[in-house]
Amino acid sequence: MKFGETLKSSLIRDYAYYYIRYDELKYSLKKGLDSNHGQWNNVLEEQFVDTLEQELEKVYNFFRLKHKEILRRVKEVETLVEKTVQASKNAVDLEDLQYFEQDFQDLEEELSDIIADVHDLNTFTRLNYIGFQKILKKHDKLTKFILKPIFQARLNSKSFIKDNLDGLIVKLSKLYDLVRTKGNPVKGDSSAGGKMQNFVRQTTKYWVHPDNITELKLIILKHLPVLVFNPNKEFETEDSAISSIYFDDKELDLYYGRLLKTEGAEAIRIRWYGGMSTDTCFIERKTHREDWTGEKSVKARFPVKESKVNDFLSGNFTAKQLFEKARKEGKKSTQEIDSLERLAQEVQYRVLKDKMRPVMRTFYNRTAFQLPGDARVRISLDTELTMVREDNFDGIDRTKGNWRRMDIGVDFPFSQLPESDVERFPYAVLEVKLQTQMGQEPPQWVREMVSSHLVEAVPKFSKFIHGTASLLPDMVTLVPFWMPQMDVDIRKPKQDATYGIISKHRLLESGNGVMDEEELVGTGSNINGAYGSVSINESNNRTEGSTSSSTHEGLLAPLINWYKDIVKPDNSFNKVPDGTVFESTFRAPPGKKIAVPVRVEPKVYFATERTFLSWLSISLIFGATAHTLMNYGDITSLLTAACFYVTAILTILYSSGVYIFRVISIRNKRAAQYDDQLGPKMICAALALSVGVSFFFRYLK
Repeated sequence: MKFGETLKSSLIRDYAYYYIRYDELKYSLKKGLDSNHGQWNNVLEEQFVDTLEQELEKVYNFFRLKHKEILRRVKEVETLVEKTVQASKNAVDLEDLQYFEQDFQDLEEELSDIIADVHDLNTFTRLNYIGFQKILKKHDKLTKFILKPIFQARLNSKSFIKDNLDGLIVKLSKLYDLVRTKGNPVKGDSSAGGKMQNFVRQTTKYWVHPDNITELKLIILKHLPVLVFNPNKEFETEDSAISSIYFDDKELDLYYGRLLKTEGAEAIRIRWYGGMSTDTCFIERKTHREDWTGEKSVKARFPVKESKVNDFLSGNFTAKQLFEKARKEGKKSTQEIDSLERLAQEVQYRVLKDKMRPVMRTFYNRTAFQLPGDARVRISLDTELTMVREDNFDGIDRTKGNWRRMDIGVDFPFSQLPESDVERFPYAVLEVKLQTQMGQEPPQWVREMVSSHLVEAVPKFSKFIHGTASLLPDMVTLVPFWMPQMDVDIRKPKQDATYGIISKHRLLESGNGVMDEEELVGTGSNINGAYGSVSINESNNRTEGSTSSSTHEGLLAPLINWYKDIVKPDNSFNKVPDGTVFESTFRAPPGKKIAVPVRVEPKVYFATERTFLSWLSISLIFGATAHTLMNYGDITSLLTAACFYVTAILTILYSSGVYIFRVISIRNKRAAQYDDQLGPKMICAALALSVGVSFFFRYLK
């Protein structure tokens, strides 16, 4: 769909006048060229720039006005919520409680209105920013005058598209949680998640297109509050920043281990929260466990002061010294300190033994949703995801002998770095985490969210794997399954018109034309809420050339097969639900191969040996039969015995070859053809031939 049509179909009624006049600007370009015989001159350029500047001022001024209005409404509601909560605690009888119940319902509706307006304003700014980008591109293409770089600076100075809504979302989340719980929010340690040493969770991952990020946040906060580690501190953008330094050796053993999901594969990283001035870092080790072990993959971590990181990695600062102070203070149990010290010793030994060094940094801003002190359901959304090289494999010492490079901080998009050192991921990453040891099932609203058009499932996506494969292409031969399809547009048409944040101001189309707000009365929709049940003709935001597949076997279906008895390529790592935009057929980049994780359980080795022993047993039976026939002494018996001897020898040779092939394939975790379709048929044919020879010659006699 052309952008002009997309803009028209997405208009919000109350905002209609303040949108960029995209079609008129496009028409002025065409008209100017036609009136001047296809030549664009300085006069036309000046007129166009003036018009564009007026449009920018119009959009920006409306944004500022609407943004201030929303902030004012939030402040007013905040005051009302505080008064209502305080007054409800003094209720003495049932009548008072019912009175406050209605107050809370009214406040919830008002907050839903504000949430819908935040979504509308975000949609407004996004569409206008895209409109300016597209008209500038069209201008430069048609007129040959280069305007985009110059006007882009002007556009960035207005910064309406860069206005961060996270602080507003945090405040709305707090208010909505108070109203939803009638002034009794769940109590607990908000930083419990950060203090846990071992995490055992079932995690599913999704990509989120930038167009859908704000709407997704607003949907989630209606069910889970934003997790704030320090509720007494005013929210700042830097508070949501998370940076991690991943370690590896020159052979990239950790990368390949995590990519192929080998048993015991580790990832070692140093993580810190906030800016570069943060004093405390966490050294973490993630360990992958196969299902047959009966254990779950786990992440373990221990804190270390930033000033001690270099000494710890070099071995000059031991694990015992690291926890010496903690033992003296006695704030933690001896058992807990011993566990942490043992973990620190193992990580330090691995880093020193394998000569590991910093390889890659990941940076992102995380919005986490979770009940304080309750980690049964945790949802995180990572935006502005960026991977940065920290290695020296190409002879450039980027860290200058330090454990991390210091020429960047949390200053996304890190424009000071050369493009070869940075990979800016185009999507946000949504993670839904459940504590599986509690038998936790995802709530219905989570199921609806992950099956909606707002997200795209990418099982086992890894920031570490993607960053390494992208930034070190000359060192990597195996790549994850999603790499060849990074150019696929993950946006999908809205399948359920009742799902998502629905504006009461949007232009609604019916079969007879445009429906206004009054026409919606009686349709069963909650026009004042953030959710409605009206049918909306949403625009299809997919770009030309993108392909959608409704049903298929999964991303790796053409590459691997399932086998019943021996080894099974683990398709569950890569299986995606129906409706994915990814294609079922794709090719690896030149010189690369797609990594196919293969599950190898201990019983596989035993099954292979048992199969080989069964073949040897058959061979012994053939040999014993041949030896018995030789005792008869006549020519017919000798011929038949020879046939059985040859069959026995061929059986031994064939089964030995198949056994060696299977053992090598299993050790190398190859998704090879493990079933035997030829051997049993050959044995049956040889046995029939041997018996047939005996009967034939006996018949001739």
